[in-house]
Amino acid sequence: MTVLEPLSHFQVGPVPTVTVFDLEFTAWECSMASHWLRPGEFKEVVQIGAVRLDGVRFEILDEFDVLVRPRINAELSPYFENLTGISNARLRQKGVDFREALARFAAFAAGGPICAFGHDEWVLEENIRLYGLKDLPPLPQFFDLRAWFADRHVDPRGLHSCEIGAALGVPFTGHAHNALDDARAVALGMEAMVARGASSILAA
Repeated sequence: MTVLEPLSHFQVGPVPTVTVFDLEFTAWECSMASHWLRPGEFKEVVQIGAVRLDGVRFEILDEFDVLVRPRINAELSPYFENLTGISNARLRQKGVDFREALARFAAFAAGGPICAFGHDEWVLEENIRLYGLKDLPPLPQFFDLRAWFADRHVDPRGLHSCEIGAALGVPFTGHAHNALDDARAVALGMEAMVARGASSILAA
């Protein structure tokens, strides 16, 4: 069982912005049930979606969206296409290599911490190892937002990133399991919490 430490434990001084991100990665029917342990299945990143927020009120300042071409399983499964709405044709037209996508994402975060509703940073690290990218700089400081919600009496268990905003009364818009739409939903849920008096991740 993962112990979610209070986010204040990780704080390292004032940071003006925080980036909330979400990932979509290769999947097949029953991948989740098998934990991606069947032969040839890997969690290769296909989309990074993110929003950069004001670090106090969590208002959205900018958005980021990039499609990523998997190196090993280059052809997306029909299951993945149906789940995310990302087609093979669109990926071939718009996708970039993971190294480039990660560099763009780091630049978008602009030196501030990155956050996700769950340990999405582990998937990024897994892709770095999978592709043998040993020369990359370390990822920015990471927060698992489930701890932030739990510390403020919102139980995140059993919820996906696309569902946490709706659980707080913020209607979901877009396509569930689209990384940008999911990241936006998490951010709007955070903004709603702060508007109700919850302290920010970056509060002293």
